[in-house]
Amino acid sequence: MNGPATPKLGGMRRKPIRLDDDARVTFKPLHEGRDYTLVCEPAGPGVSLIAWAKDHRELIEGKLLEHGALLFRNFQVDSAEAFDRCISSLSGGALEYKFRASPRTQVDPRLNIYTSTDYPRDQRIFPHNEHSYSPVFPLKIFLWCDIAPLWRGETPIGDTRAITRAIAPEVRERFARQGIMYVRNYGDGFGLPWQNVFQTEDRAQVDAYCASVGIQTEWKAHNRLRTRQVGPALVRHPRTDETLWFNHATFFHVSTLPPSVRDALQADFADDDLPQNTFYGDGSPIEPDVLEHLRAVYLQNMIEFTWKHGDVLLLDNMLSVHARNEYDSPRRILVSMAEALNSSDVALKP
Repeated sequence: MNGPATPKLGGMRRKPIRLDDDARVTFKPLHEGRDYTLVCEPAGPGVSLIAWAKDHRELIEGKLLEHGALLFRNFQVDSAEAFDRCISSLSGGALEYKFRASPRTQVDPRLNIYTSTDYPRDQRIFPHNEHSYSPVFPLKIFLWCDIAPLWRGETPIGDTRAITRAIAPEVRERFARQGIMYVRNYGDGFGLPWQNVFQTEDRAQVDAYCASVGIQTEWKAHNRLRTRQVGPALVRHPRTDETLWFNHATFFHVSTLPPSVRDALQADFADDDLPQNTFYGDGSPIEPDVLEHLRAVYLQNMIEFTWKHGDVLLLDNMLSVHARNEYDSPRRILVSMAEALNSSDVALKP
């Protein structure tokens, strides 16, 4: 298997960060001396992110591909409706949240904008690429800060390129050969019910959708459902042609859960009856030392920033992972997704 490729970016060489051509915004690194993540700010008062982004999509796309993440700050994005218009200017429109794995609340039935994962505030959320377990996933992720937490509550982000490079070659190669099996169980009292995940009460619709994207369904007693699917561990970015680690093998594995939650679940459920769990593509278990290695690689490649009201964070979902820290004050971060891709179109060919 080939290692991570150098990004093509249309053959362009990296240029020094400078004032934008029309002098209305500036770009600077989030952390000095690091290429990953730029901060974009207005150079003066009265600059509309919605209007500016609409006229500079090519510039924004180039910087996103180069740096993986963009933080738009001090543009006075003050409402969910304004956030939605930013998404349209930056990407062409928000996607509906389908094939769900985490609890979210839609903030307005007219908008495909949701709360960030509704987990208890004292729990951290492990780094992951959004929907990387799914046969269809978003290329772009948008987050907007409505209420900035007073303590902690950051959204750590990480460079997928660096994560891919840091994974031991023998681990990458085995996952590249075998892929990852995702096993999910719905309706057993933990996790999301299948009606929520698939947004329907009709079992036939669930079967039809799953068959169309290569997911096996197994209906159990009392209207419960188990699904199995095998997905890629590494993919090629459709615009840079880089090989990238992109999956939920670590995030969905039972051993990544907090110990108290993990122990309670394993006391009640077999490995393939857990709300969600992962295996090698042939169904064999992933070794504990491999999972420990992967968790360490993710955590060693994360950076943080303090949220400010009105911040808009744009992630290339294949080039960036994100997480959540615990917090102990009001916090409201809204999220949306854009530009759907099929995993089969970007999966590495054996």
